[in-house]
Amino acid sequence: MKRPRLLRSTAWPRLTRRGGALIVVGVVLLAVSLWFDLRDIMLLAFVGIAMPAVAALFVALRAPRLAVTRTFTPPVVSAGSGASVAITVRNRSRRTFDGAHWRDRVPEGLDAPPEAVLPAIGPYEAVLPSGDDTVRLEYRLRLPRRGVYGIGPLRVGVFDPFALARFDRDAGTRHDVVVTPRVTPLERALGSAASVDGVLHGLQRRTHPNSDELIAREYRYGDPMRRVNWAATARRGELMVREEEQRGDPEVRILIDTTLAARPRTGAFAHAAPDQGHAGFELGVEVVASIGVHLLERGFRVRCDPVADPGRGSLASGTASGPYRMPGGDRMLLEDLARLEVARRDDAASRMPRNERVGGEVRAREARMPGFAVLVEPDERDAATLVALRQTIEPAIAFVAETVTHRVVEALEEADWRVVRVRRPAAIGDAWSGIAVRAEHGVQAEEAGRDASR
Repeated sequence: MKRPRLLRSTAWPRLTRRGGALIVVGVVLLAVSLWFDLRDIMLLAFVGIAMPAVAALFVALRAPRLAVTRTFTPPVVSAGSGASVAITVRNRSRRTFDGAHWRDRVPEGLDAPPEAVLPAIGPYEAVLPSGDDTVRLEYRLRLPRRGVYGIGPLRVGVFDPFALARFDRDAGTRHDVVVTPRVTPLERALGSAASVDGVLHGLQRRTHPNSDELIAREYRYGDPMRRVNWAATARRGELMVREEEQRGDPEVRILIDTTLAARPRTGAFAHAAPDQGHAGFELGVEVVASIGVHLLERGFRVRCDPVADPGRGSLASGTASGPYRMPGGDRMLLEDLARLEVARRDDAASRMPRNERVGGEVRAREARMPGFAVLVEPDERDAATLVALRQTIEPAIAFVAETVTHRVVEALEEADWRVVRVRRPAAIGDAWSGIAVRAEHGVQAEEAGRDASR
């Protein structure tokens, strides 16, 4: 919550309709008095002209002292839902403040609350506070899209006693409300099957629950040292770990297209905001949120990296903050995705040869983990990155929007990426279920071939 701040003016006083009409009448009376030499009417004309000017000076000098705090319920909102905004206004002046109107300022695209009368607030109470110097305002705010929205400051309209002039002042400060992307519930079939050994191996373990799972395997990058099988290590002469415990600490990698490198940068798109109204990018963010939350709830650690720079780390801050994990990882992931924006690939690191950057990462990582790529408008360089990362990912599944070119899809399929089309948010669940079904069919076909060979 932001600290309360005193009221500050942001504009000049202006006349109301009543004040403007009075000036017009005064000017007309002045013209008539000068034409017919009527000095009594001239006095009325000067009064009509002077009263609005005095009223404007009155509201400019009438500087109320208000402290404003603002809270949201809930503090973090899911896209498409709403939040209750509670505003507490306290009078810091020694005299009563009344006769004003209020309206909370909201960003463009949100429905602002209508202007309403501000209840009278009593003088500041320092010795025996009873609450008369404080008023509470509430309204409902609907937030249709993800992002971070600045709500406030509170706009207070001050009037003179005759309502001839008005002076708008801003009270308090702006408060940010975080709107996270929508999360589509996914079937748990794939989530429970995925592990560092891949979906197919997980399905095979479920198909043959009595198979020997105590066989040690070679050490892989990221395996905890407490799982080293020292007896097998002594026999083999290299580090070996227990296979059955590896499933208890699985890790998944999600790569998201954040640059939209294949998007046209000329003509009408040259001066447009990179993420302005891009439905495909919003769809990609929802896919990442749905997959990430689904796997986090099932005990996975989730790494979320941009495709343009896979070694970057955190999507929001650009620091290597490590993978998301429970408890609390789902909230952190959604808040980072709420702040995610389309990035321009113009930094020095992006100008490096892509194969050098990815190759270094591949050499540093010998383990294989499940990987999901979410692509909106990638170019061939992004496709080359995913092709180079394929040797570190198993299984490799790419969710692609309709804007992904056929050439990029072919490059991924040739590298043995499983490409799944997602056209709208309502199809996210079906696309995820389709992966599990195809994986199950693959296991059944492999088992049938093994039985036939016997």
